[in-house]
Amino acid sequence: MRRKPVEQLVAEGGQGDGGSLRRSLTMWQLTMISIGATLGTGIFVVLGEATPLAGPAVAISFVIAGLTALFSALSYAELAGSIPVSGSSYSYSYATMGEVIAWICGWCLVLEYGVSVAAVAVGWGEYLNELLDGTIGVTIPASVSAPLGEGGFINLPALIVILLAMVFLMGGAKESARVNTIMVVIKIATLVLFCAIGFMGIKAGNYAPLAPLGVTGISAAAATLFFSYIGFDAASTAGEEAKNPKKDLPRAIMLSLLIVTVLYCLVALVAVGAMPWQDFEGTEAALAQIMKDVTGHSFWGVVLAAGAVVAIASVVFAVLYGQTRILFAMSRDGLVPKVFAKVDERTGTPKANVVIVSLFCGVLAAFIPLGELANATSIGTLFAFALVNVAVVILRYKRPDMPRTFRVALFPVTPILGFAFCAYMMFSLPSKTWVYFGGWMIAGLVIYFFYGMRRSSLATAEK
Repeated sequence: MRRKPVEQLVAEGGQGDGGSLRRSLTMWQLTMISIGATLGTGIFVVLGEATPLAGPAVAISFVIAGLTALFSALSYAELAGSIPVSGSSYSYSYATMGEVIAWICGWCLVLEYGVSVAAVAVGWGEYLNELLDGTIGVTIPASVSAPLGEGGFINLPALIVILLAMVFLMGGAKESARVNTIMVVIKIATLVLFCAIGFMGIKAGNYAPLAPLGVTGISAAAATLFFSYIGFDAASTAGEEAKNPKKDLPRAIMLSLLIVTVLYCLVALVAVGAMPWQDFEGTEAALAQIMKDVTGHSFWGVVLAAGAVVAIASVVFAVLYGQTRILFAMSRDGLVPKVFAKVDERTGTPKANVVIVSLFCGVLAAFIPLGELANATSIGTLFAFALVNVAVVILRYKRPDMPRTFRVALFPVTPILGFAFCAYMMFSLPSKTWVYFGGWMIAGLVIYFFYGMRRSSLATAEK
């Protein structure tokens, strides 16, 4: 239950083994990192899994998932402004609830970031095939473009996109941010184009019945779609590379969530209006199909597929970045091996960390189906978000005079609602997901009690 003082967390910011991270990111670049980590697979791929659950009311599911994210985003914004470090909710928990809770939170973040990289990469191959089919008339065979259990042996495109992201991330934070910003601008433009063209194909009859499976279906879809909001907290993982973290991190978190939510709702409304909700079943490239159906030409479907290829690649890129920085913070605290905190002096990046995480995520993406990955990621994220809401309350009461550049409105109602929404969404997920989550938690606790508890920097300092 030992806690790490906030002042110590902040003082150690950026310090790694053999070098330090470089403060080079502006508020605009931080916002682009959060949008890059969020806007992608949720709307391009997971929409096809959520619409059969909610029907035309899938837009309401997006709103519910967005509200859940909003309450937690407010808590994230306050803590990011007060404790501007790379560990995100792991570090916030360490300062407020103690080491074992921090470890559990960090272990959930590994599930959130590491596994979501794999889940996102799985969907990338679907749109790559759409693009290849529309341009040169060939597709990648299912045997090497689908995981085990879905008609293939290995998802090679998913592995490739993760390895490409790894190469870019090894170049440095500033250079990586530039690449990410270009990709984010392209994917926002792609979704705006989809809305403009898809609007012409809307048929009022497609919106009825609004909720064919009732409130249960809307809730189940919202729990699945919460995966679409994972990543808005990515800016908080860049706390040690931001130029002005105390002011820029809260702004980037809130602005990115607003932009993403508006785009999601617009795209969902247009998509279910242009194509009957029943037709979304089993379609992982639904938006490209809608573009082709509305215009009668394959060209626009190809344009959408090209935008989706860039969009999903940017999610892989940004989320992979977040995962490496969280492990960097955990390694510096001694809870995971020191190799994750080793910084390359020339680039100012944790190169070994990037390579290890990329290879781990690549193997997951190559062999595990998307649906299982998405649900496992959602439950890990919801648990971490719930802890952030608790951390805000604890820090307000224990350190009321601490300087805060952003304060949660309507305290303590807002963080309590944030915790309640997260708990509700967690219990809306399938029982099989809970079994996976329980197994993940048990494995994490075994690692902590046999490794981290004795090797943490706080434990070493006590000897």
